Amino acid sequence: MIRRPPRSTQSRSSAASDVYKRQSWFNKILPSLGKQHKEEKKSPVPQGLWQTCSNCKEILYGPDLEANMYVCPNCGHHIRIGARHRISYLIDHDEYSEISSDLKTKDWLSFTDTKKYKERLSDAKTNIDENEALISVYGKLNEKDVVLSVFEFRFLGGSMGSVVGQKFVDAVEFAIEKKCPFICVATSGGARMQESLFSLFQMSRTTAALNKLKNQKLPFISVLTDPIYGGVAASLAMLGDINIAEPKAQVGFAGPRVIEDTVRVKLPEGFQRSEFLLKHGMIDLIIERPDMKEKISGLITKLHHIG
Repeated sequence: MIRRPPRSTQSRSSAASDVYKRQSWFNKILPSLGKQHKEEKKSPVPQGLWQTCSNCKEILYGPDLEANMYVCPNCGHHIRIGARHRISYLIDHDEYSEISSDLKTKDWLSFTDTKKYKERLSDAKTNIDENEALISVYGKLNEKDVVLSVFEFRFLGGSMGSVVGQKFVDAVEFAIEKKCPFICVATSGGARMQESLFSLFQMSRTTAALNKLKNQKLPFISVLTDPIYGGVAASLAMLGDINIAEPKAQVGFAGPRVIEDTVRVKLPEGFQRSEFLLKHGMIDLIIERPDMKEKISGLITKLHHIG
C-alpha cells in the first residue's frame, strides 16, 4: 500500500498524492493480482485468497475453489494441483503410510547442462519439499485397501528417473503383497534426460512390474492428468485395466509441433486432448475431479469381483 506523504511535504508532492487517490481498491484487496510492494506483505488479506482461472480468466475465491477441488466453477477447467492434494482427495481422511519414501536420487553420470543435475535436484526438493517426482502410499479409498502412486509435476516436470521407477515398482510389489488394487495418477514430461539410459530402463521395469500385478489378477487403474507426455505416457500410464483421464487433459508421446514437423501433416485440433482420445478408443473414461473417488471406488468393486 502506498502511504500518503506527511502533511508538511504534501504541497510539494501533489503528484504522489494524486497517485494515492487514484490507487485502485482492487489492487488494495488483491495484492497478488497487482504490483507487489513491500508494505503489502503486512496485509491482513492472505496471499492466494483470490486466484485467476488460467482458462477463462475468471477471478475466483480461493476457499471456494479449494472446496471444489480446484475445478473452476465458471468454465469447468481442471487447474493443475500437487501430488499431496490428489492423495488427500482420494485417500480416506488423508491417512496413509508412505512407501519407499527414503529412496534418494543419485547423479549417475555427473550430468551438467546449463546447470548441474545435483543442483536441479536440490532446488526441486527445496521448492516443493518433496524428495522425488513420485509419491506412493498405502491407505483406504472408501474403506477399500489400495496402493496409490501419484506423480508430482512440480518436481522436474514429473520426469521419470531411476528412483521414480524404483518407487513405482516398490508400490506395485506392495500391492501384490497386500493383495489390493493399484492406482496411479500420472502427470509427467517423460523420461528424465539427466539420467539417460538409466531413465529409459524404467519404461521396461515399470511395465514388467505391472505384468506381475496382472498375473495376480489385481486391478490397475491409471488416471491421466494434464499434462502427460513422453516415456511415462508411452509405458505405465496407458497400461491400466481401466484408463481414466480428467477433462481436456493433454496426453501424448511428443508435443504437437514436434509431430507436425516430423510427419509434415496438419493434425486435427485438440488431437491430444482426452476427449479426442476417448472418441478414438485410446482411453476408457473421462471423469471430473470431484467425482473421481466415487467412480474409482465403483470400478474397484467391479474389477475385484471379476478377478
